[in-house]
Amino acid sequence: MIRYIFITGGVVSSLGKGIASAALGALLQSRGYGVRLRKLDPYLNVDPGTMSPRQHGEVFVTDDGAETDLDLGHYERFTGVSARQSDNITTGRIYSNIIERERRGDYLGATIQVIPHVTNEIKSFVLNDPGQGVDFVLCEIGGTVGDIEGLPFFEAIRQLGQELGPQRAVFIHLTLLPYIPAAGEMKTKPTQHSVKELRSIGIQPQILLCRCDRPIPENEKGKIASFCNVRPSSVIEARDVGHIYDVPIAYHTEGLDTEVLAHFGIQDAPVPDLSAWQRIAHTIRHPDGEVCIGLVGKYTDVPDAYKSVMEALGHGGLANQVKIDIRLIDSERFDDEVAPLDILEGVHGILLPGGFGERGAHGKMRAARFARERKIPCFGICYGMQLSVIEAARQLVGIKNASTSEFGPTREPVVGLMEEWTKGNEKVVRDANTDLGGTMRLGAYPARLAKGSLVAEIYGKDEVFERHRHRYEVNTKYIPALEAKGVHFSGMSPDGRLPEIFELRDHPWFVGVQFHPELRSRPFEPHPLFASFIAAAIRQSRLV
Repeated sequence: MIRYIFITGGVVSSLGKGIASAALGALLQSRGYGVRLRKLDPYLNVDPGTMSPRQHGEVFVTDDGAETDLDLGHYERFTGVSARQSDNITTGRIYSNIIERERRGDYLGATIQVIPHVTNEIKSFVLNDPGQGVDFVLCEIGGTVGDIEGLPFFEAIRQLGQELGPQRAVFIHLTLLPYIPAAGEMKTKPTQHSVKELRSIGIQPQILLCRCDRPIPENEKGKIASFCNVRPSSVIEARDVGHIYDVPIAYHTEGLDTEVLAHFGIQDAPVPDLSAWQRIAHTIRHPDGEVCIGLVGKYTDVPDAYKSVMEALGHGGLANQVKIDIRLIDSERFDDEVAPLDILEGVHGILLPGGFGERGAHGKMRAARFARERKIPCFGICYGMQLSVIEAARQLVGIKNASTSEFGPTREPVVGLMEEWTKGNEKVVRDANTDLGGTMRLGAYPARLAKGSLVAEIYGKDEVFERHRHRYEVNTKYIPALEAKGVHFSGMSPDGRLPEIFELRDHPWFVGVQFHPELRSRPFEPHPLFASFIAAAIRQSRLV
């Protein structure tokens, strides 16, 4: 019997529903249960693929090619369960599906309404087959209770709560308990009002997860329980912690997983094995050293734009028992050729992440040249890889007009728009008139690694599958000239048409990859490229 856990948020946004959902999933896993996590997003975009990183943070891509909310990255990192297309839905996708079916006549002339048609579509998504061995499905509802766009989602889960019954459904509400220094008091009124708003639409939460920056006095817990109609034991303190990977242990200590199981009447649950989380917490608190990584990107004013990259760097630190000091550097500040690069002095490694557009691109190329000439470990990802290749073409090969067609027409398209690719057994052809949501190479694809190369040594295998999200490819026409100057294309698609990885032969560690390895990195399984990059940065730190 599959049980469903619905996680909602109140008072303010950005309280951490994604982390809370992921941590609860990890706790249930630690007791031996199978879990799947899903996200319901109320915004009208079909998916976040065309949204600016400044609007919504990074786009997380699944193996099967879905562009999803960044919270799915948290789900994967905490539970190790790979997300799928069926694990993230938006209002835009729901309405798109409904309108498509209405145009086909599937509704037999019925008047299409929010209830039952939209709510039924949402319920179908929630109940969609979660796969084998799943005991709990955790559904996070994006936004905050009271948001107008979220009403159909709240109505849908309200109906599900009635249809599934208390034996199969539980509602957890994440709220905020602000502390007012002038009054010297923690205030419960925002939580009371948030629960009142939720109850007004027919949902009674059974568990309250209360974000706070200090312990909740017992009398305040009692007040919350009384006014919100829950048991005192169901008021769970979610106090701020030092690191997100401390959250599962903190929530277990406060009894979150115990309370969830008690609601479902599960009395004989196995004792959780949290030893792996305890090891991670110990490594984070007691590192053997520290290295500084300069992350040179164009969205550095919004750190969530590089959430998976920053997490993967941390995983590389865990693999090497060191703390990672990430220096966020705006690549646009280097676009002017005479702008000094002094901020890069002293970093032990440079990471050039993905991105789109010409703004800040020249700055990334200057950072790549700095790393190449100074022999500083450098890791180029997707766009960062493409710009590193263009920099090498300009400075090593002497192709002064080397560029990418992403910037406009060019006589030397070292990087160009991909016109076709293979996905599964289906040939997919795109052209310039295709909408932006359909011109990407998305999902996991294979790459063959050259024997004896650095990346083959790092991976310990000759073929890998990695997740992609890009429109442009390195032009194979330029590979011979680049390889003659020490640029080794050590990873190619199986058909030899698409360059996947390059490395510099006479450099201690300079690797560029067309894919996004950060999307597959997890704290218990750091991605080998990130682990190797941080190891190279450690060696560099001993030279500085």
